[in-house]
Amino acid sequence: MSALTEAMILAAGRGTRMRRLTDETPKPLIKVAGRSLIDRMADKIASYGIEQAVVNICYLGEKIKADLGERTDLSFLFSAEEEALETGGGVKNALPLFRTDAFFVVNSDPLWTEPTVPALTRLAQAWNPETTDILLLLQPMTRVFGHDGTGDYFLNGNVPRRKAAGEEAPFVYAGAQILHRRIFDDAPDGKFSLNLLYDRAERQGRLRAVVHDGDWFHVGTPEALALAEKAFS
Repeated sequence: MSALTEAMILAAGRGTRMRRLTDETPKPLIKVAGRSLIDRMADKIASYGIEQAVVNICYLGEKIKADLGERTDLSFLFSAEEEALETGGGVKNALPLFRTDAFFVVNSDPLWTEPTVPALTRLAQAWNPETTDILLLLQPMTRVFGHDGTGDYFLNGNVPRRKAAGEEAPFVYAGAQILHRRIFDDAPDGKFSLNLLYDRAERQGRLRAVVHDGDWFHVGTPEALALAEKAFS
């Protein structure tokens, strides 16, 4: 297993699909069974053994800083964005805060159960920087809750293929990954999605994936929040 010592939580989004719930509360601070989404994700980072995490912030970012500042098990470095830079732009903007070449990047809003090997450990065990630039955690659509999509990827062994238009794929991206900083060497500046880099890595044969074995909840709407609340209470 590769030793990974750094992680980033993506927390700059507006969360517009949550409607009025995010008028005064940033989506990462929405609570499920008494604890915020971002705190639950920070728990997973701390449980892996990481002691410091990078967090990008934009909408109501000071509230996120205040919330995370109450933790004693993790310290945080914040990458503030005047305008939300999306996933790719957000990570690229935060690169100066990382000391190592490879690091976890996780979304702040998914929830998942871990019946066997923790998801971050599963990723770390599969990480091989000699063959891989991006390693994605994928979730079988049969164990997805609160997500109304038609999947993202097919999988041949550990090699993913993004679905084509009109296809329904058996796996969805689960909001956790390992990235190598070299993927940003010629990435665009400003706002862009990590999907741009996923697709390029796929074309170059440098994209890999592992499959999670627990249940996965996408907390993207009030209805999905109610589903997660029931499951985690």
